[in-house]
Amino acid sequence: MKKVSTDIAVRFRDIDAMGHVNNAVYFTYFEEGRKAFLREALGIVNPADYPFIMARTSCDYMKPITLDDPIRLLVYICEIGTKSFTFRYELCRGDDASTVFGKGESVMVMYDYRSGATVPMPDEFIKVIRTYSE
Repeated sequence: MKKVSTDIAVRFRDIDAMGHVNNAVYFTYFEEGRKAFLREALGIVNPADYPFIMARTSCDYMKPITLDDPIRLLVYICEIGTKSFTFRYELCRGDDASTVFGKGESVMVMYDYRSGATVPMPDEFIKVIRTYSE
């Protein structure tokens, strides 16, 4: 199984009053991972070309991230349905993947924005994302 890996720069603005990355920012990091996945796996660079919509997202916080932590995000697929698939995210230390800061998932549903309706995933799309599936 392939995973998309992207380094995340912790910005000063990501840090909250408690001195660590605010919990809401993890979802922004996941968003960056989706962007990297679509670019690498499918060659999609324009967000207007994303063929899906988010149905659900979640995060398990395991260890606080501080301003000086080097962060790497791994993204892969954990479930594939007929109209939806699920991204899985692992935020870990860039220099030590055994240190995991958080794990998350997001369910994405194939969506036709013109008709405002869900649609089945094209076979070619499934074929590509299957190589990133556990």
